[in-house]
Amino acid sequence: MTSNASESAVTNRRVVGLDGIRGIAALFVVLHHTYLMSYPTYPVNSGPRGLIWLMYGHLAVVVFIALSGFSLGIGPARRDWQLGGKGRFAWRRAWRILPPYWAALVFSLIMCWTVAAEPGSAEPNAKAVVVYGLLLQDVFGSPVPNGAFWSIAVEAQLYIVFPLLLVMLRRAGAVAMVAAVTIVVTTVGVLAPHVSAVHLLIRLTPQFASLFALGLAAAGILRASDRVRNLPWQWFSLAAFVPVLVLLMVQGTVWFNDNQYWADLALAPAIACFLAAVATGRARSVRWLLDTWPVRRLGTFSYSLYLIHAPIVVAVSEKIVGPHFAPGLPRFLLTLAIVLPLSLVGARWFAAVFEIPFQRYRSWAALRDAARNRWRPVPAVPAEAPAATATAAATVAVATAEPDR
Repeated sequence: MTSNASESAVTNRRVVGLDGIRGIAALFVVLHHTYLMSYPTYPVNSGPRGLIWLMYGHLAVVVFIALSGFSLGIGPARRDWQLGGKGRFAWRRAWRILPPYWAALVFSLIMCWTVAAEPGSAEPNAKAVVVYGLLLQDVFGSPVPNGAFWSIAVEAQLYIVFPLLLVMLRRAGAVAMVAAVTIVVTTVGVLAPHVSAVHLLIRLTPQFASLFALGLAAAGILRASDRVRNLPWQWFSLAAFVPVLVLLMVQGTVWFNDNQYWADLALAPAIACFLAAVATGRARSVRWLLDTWPVRRLGTFSYSLYLIHAPIVVAVSEKIVGPHFAPGLPRFLLTLAIVLPLSLVGARWFAAVFEIPFQRYRSWAALRDAARNRWRPVPAVPAEAPAATATAAATVAVATAEPDR
């Protein structure tokens, strides 16, 4: 593939395919949680062997974390790994992540208090509101309002170390940065079973730091030479993935549950190479699929889907389907038939209110002005007005509808 083909994978600073990856990963998490509610024997798979892949929903979060490092690294990679200001970065991340998260927390609490609490957890109390509101759920124990929220806290903590990773990358290079993080993470994993103080760190899922760092390093593919970009990254990814896949097939879900720490680390190279392949256009058929309208559209509200689907799954399973169907395939299929449209439509509307506006408008002032312009009447154009006046009025209409980017 030529460099022109590689460049075609990037359109107007958007890396083609990344939204699609987000969308598919979020949808996989919905399927996973629906399956677990229909076959509540995790980590043992009591369902059809052909559906055992639905037991591995954790891997979607693994992809999310690596993809997060990659996505956040795109801008710095184009600026010689310069962050552009820690304060600005912190504000943009908080502005992007927190409004939909807090709105989803309110939704989850209402669902827990009025419909059904998260299985295996007490009803959320004041402590849960504070802990989850401050994104400290992986530090302090409390009742769980939403089973998907654990990873949002991990993501927020990785944002804190992101500027440090960039400094390491600039001064020592990508290989040294990834190696340094992975050495620390590996040391924690080795010592955790033997040192109680170190074992406490496992609650923070430190292996995700390596995934995040490797995703960040993979973003360097966008500034690499033609020779590096044209390497067969898709085949590197497949070669790294197949041994892990075989291991999971042989060892099964119980082994995976007991060894997620090391399985996550083992998958990191395959995910990083896959992201490099998508970004450079090497995996043409996969990139085409990821950039089809339905998949790309799904990616635009994948964060909202991830945030609100769990209470919906619990409510449908516990209150609608569960009382009439024992665990099994009919329960899974019926639950899925109800959950999917509710989650997708609900997430799309939720995103329209709590997510997409915060993507388009980067400050309260811009958001307020956009809201005002949306409802501001367009000046009427008299029938006898000259063409120049009509053109000016049309320009005003377009300007008031155009988001502040």
